[in-house]
Amino acid sequence: MKDNASRTDLFSPVNMGAIELANRIVMAPVTRSRYSEEGIPDDMHALYYAQRASAGLIVAEATNISPQGRGYAATPGIWSDAQVAGWKKVTDAVHAASGKIVSQLWHVGRFSNVALQPDGAAPVAPSAIQAEGNTYTTEGFVPVSMPRALDTAEIPGIIEQYRIAARNAKRAGFDGVEVHSANSYLLDQFLRDSTNHRSDQYGGSIANRARLTLEVTAAIVEIWGSDRVGIRLSPVTPDAGNTPPDSNVMAMYGYLIRELNHFNLAYLHFVEGATATSREVPDGIDLDALSAQFNGQFIGNNNYDLEMAEQRRAAGKIDAVAFGRLFISNPDLVHRLQSGIELAIAPRESYYGGGAKGYTDWPTAAG
Repeated sequence: MKDNASRTDLFSPVNMGAIELANRIVMAPVTRSRYSEEGIPDDMHALYYAQRASAGLIVAEATNISPQGRGYAATPGIWSDAQVAGWKKVTDAVHAASGKIVSQLWHVGRFSNVALQPDGAAPVAPSAIQAEGNTYTTEGFVPVSMPRALDTAEIPGIIEQYRIAARNAKRAGFDGVEVHSANSYLLDQFLRDSTNHRSDQYGGSIANRARLTLEVTAAIVEIWGSDRVGIRLSPVTPDAGNTPPDSNVMAMYGYLIRELNHFNLAYLHFVEGATATSREVPDGIDLDALSAQFNGQFIGNNNYDLEMAEQRRAAGKIDAVAFGRLFISNPDLVHRLQSGIELAIAPRESYYGGGAKGYTDWPTAAG
């Protein structure tokens, strides 16, 4: 075995705000679709996360902040007492294994189906523009539904959903929270002029379209303190919904990042390219130039291997690296990377749904 720690500090401790990480290897939020329709974590989920607690930080899978925020069956929530109790099992198990875990707070916005919404209502969005694609329901995959535009008077209620979820994440024992303003879900839909055609104070100008993400972040910082709040952005990813990027990515996300600097957040977590598919970006867009404008710790994400992570860390482009799919099949990923041990590759059919098979039955390198 070789010791890869000798040539990089990726395996060395780092602080992200008040969160002390044992290393710079982060487990990205990976949806695994292994929940009942009540969205309550149980002992199986606690075991899954505890197995992966050697990551410097676990960002738990995207978690619905409200019944309205759901866009997929079999995903977890954090709006009810029962869900909080379930997540407490998870955080206790991770902490018992000396790990750190934050909750990623999620509202899908337009990417949902009426079958997933309370009382069969239309999904909500900045504007009544339908996404492309299908989503997963208890009846299988169905096309996403036509959303309705949120009234201006409803926006405080959306922010309150995030507040409730943030308080619940604290009750559940998480080490912090991540604002999910990425992957073409609700907050990202407000950012992009492809999905935001509003004429009120939440639409039109760059500052107006950034307003909701900043207001949500401010509300969560009031609850958690800035040093335990991170945010995830994905300036160019088309999914969910094959959503076009903003017409001026550099100006939109540059403004947002500079405004986020006022909060002194624990970290910025970027999807570099198209989520889980490609690191290519459209002409005229420089994601490194955007992330360099952030004053705090920066987590790079998307199709990394160790060599790329080492190179980008050595060049000062990232402070930490997030791996998603590799953590599915390598619960001891940090040890394997550090020691040069061959990585297991999960078959795609094991990603979503089912029970313990393909979830908690991956062996460590030691057997």
